[in-house]
Amino acid sequence: MYSFEIVYPETIDDAVAALADEESEILAGGHTLIPTLKNRLANPTNLVSLRAIEGLKGVSVDGNAIVVRAATCHADVASATASTFPALSALAGNIGDPAVRNHGTVGGSLANNDPSACYPAAALGTGATIVTSSREISADDFFTGMFETALPFDEIITEVRFPVPESASYQKFEQPASRFALVGAFVARFVDGVRVAITGASMHGAFRWSEAEAALSGSFQRSSLDGLSLDSEDMIGDLHGSKEYRAHLAKVMTGRAVDAAG
Repeated sequence: MYSFEIVYPETIDDAVAALADEESEILAGGHTLIPTLKNRLANPTNLVSLRAIEGLKGVSVDGNAIVVRAATCHADVASATASTFPALSALAGNIGDPAVRNHGTVGGSLANNDPSACYPAAALGTGATIVTSSREISADDFFTGMFETALPFDEIITEVRFPVPESASYQKFEQPASRFALVGAFVARFVDGVRVAITGASMHGAFRWSEAEAALSGSFQRSSLDGLSLDSEDMIGDLHGSKEYRAHLAKVMTGRAVDAAG
């Protein structure tokens, strides 16, 4: 790694001020940033740690939404939402291994926007709102491409508001070594319709499958997906699976999620 300094601001405003230097990077859980530094793929002069900021951890209920503070680790999300939002709890409880689940954070996962990460599917699948140090951003507007989001360098996620659906399920076909999603499907049924989000499949990151949403909103059963297919052109193709395989698997996992959500 290159040499760098670490600062520990005690407030969000102080953290934003520390990020005024474009050579600074936010340090949350560090599960992506630290390996990146070790491989010398990034060279920040300062790391701005969020650990000392009060109020960035915890899960609460606000009306029909689960509010997850950005520095909450995956394990805490899993335990705190087990009864209030089982689908989100199952998703969080199956990320990585115990070390990842106890240190990785919700805000870090969303800000990084790995194309195979689980939380982007939950955010898109529920129509979540990402609250930052300066505004609120709908999930539909937040994710802009592989490892890209609507966040500028000096904006920090403070919490995520997940609307709780009538029923939901996240089904993930794991890459066994990393436990990232080779393909994952989050299906959420609301009073006014169904949302379907796919992760792990596309070169552009997580996305909503609008054709499946329309079909399932008409009849929420697996057979409604019959005749539907995803274009494999923009899918990821690698040693773990071809583009065509991932397109097929996305439909399979969506069907499993529908069955599980009931």
